[in-house]
Amino acid sequence: MLTTQRKEQLVELCREAIRRPSTSGHEQAVAELLRDTMTVYGFDTVEIDRFGSVLGRIKGSRPGKTILMDGHIDTVGIPDPAAWTHDPFGGELTADGRIYGRGASDMKGSVTAMLSAAAHFAQDTGRDFAGEVWVSCTVHEECFEGVSCREVSRRVRPDFVIIGEATSTTLKIGQRGRAEVVIETEGVPCHSSNPEKGVNAVYHMCAVIQAMRELEPLSHPVLGPGIYELTDIVSSPYPGASVVPQYCRATYDHRLLVGETEESVLAQVQSVLDGVARRLPGLKARVWLAEGQEPCWTGETISARRFFPAWLLEKDHELVVKALSGLREAGIDAPLSHFSFCTNGSHFCGEAGIPTVGFGPSREDLAHTVDEYIEVEQLTRACEGFHAILRSLTR
Repeated sequence: MLTTQRKEQLVELCREAIRRPSTSGHEQAVAELLRDTMTVYGFDTVEIDRFGSVLGRIKGSRPGKTILMDGHIDTVGIPDPAAWTHDPFGGELTADGRIYGRGASDMKGSVTAMLSAAAHFAQDTGRDFAGEVWVSCTVHEECFEGVSCREVSRRVRPDFVIIGEATSTTLKIGQRGRAEVVIETEGVPCHSSNPEKGVNAVYHMCAVIQAMRELEPLSHPVLGPGIYELTDIVSSPYPGASVVPQYCRATYDHRLLVGETEESVLAQVQSVLDGVARRLPGLKARVWLAEGQEPCWTGETISARRFFPAWLLEKDHELVVKALSGLREAGIDAPLSHFSFCTNGSHFCGEAGIPTVGFGPSREDLAHTVDEYIEVEQLTRACEGFHAILRSLTR
């Protein structure tokens, strides 16, 4: 169990992290807080990488596995501050044991719990354990799930990864991935009073959308269906001003299943377009994966195609078995399930093939909400759980 002093330190660190706004690309203030905290807590090495993620290392006295605990420090923004009844950057602690603020659940509470657990573990064992423990506080997850973690993997080379996203202190062993799939149709512009003189790109897109709705999604016995969901559609020129549109673009959010690749996704959608073209002569359509880039607080630019793979561990994998064993020893009942959303595990397990599990405080449905909060009981319970997992993995 956490001592009273450790609990108070953890709660105050979580509150202070919330007080420092850190939307994607603006994480510097909270990164510096966590860097300084790791230094004070006695981490052997502390560094900030080129994208702005904070990495801390604690080395055991004996050779063993390298364990990484990862959580992101960027948050989504506050579209309507007036809708909040608690200051989104106040870190308010209420009498009923809740800490309010943007990032409380997603996921500054978990990051501070991981950092604290690693420090407590080093102190409690006198560093007499096998292997190394790293904590990564990563940037830009809200924009690019796992992309900044590529730098972390190159630096740390972990054997096991624990993702600290909200799980209500259950254990997650996988997730669907995510891809942003873009479809474009091209028409021929003309005056809208004589539409027969041109080709309306929006009408052609409507035919494509209908065919996409008829596409039977792939399914996985654990992760569920690999759905395609239309998220936006734009035409050009806009406003039309009596012009038949010559261009239309639609974006789909595709939830990826284990084994799907960029090539297989594009081939699946291309087969839909080919089918529409056979029924609709003159269709000009193409498909690609969206790309994006964002500035980092360090001055670097992070960029990637928006393709973030799925991943899944077997229930009898060493990491799963040992994590469950440690949690049970700590009195934490942790049923196995999987994330309903995308995480940095898309890189660690989906891209890099590093065994990964998810464990963290608070509820998934509190992320990105108005009056976001974390319960102190969940925060402290997760800290104890991280400590227990480390103990089990480093024996």
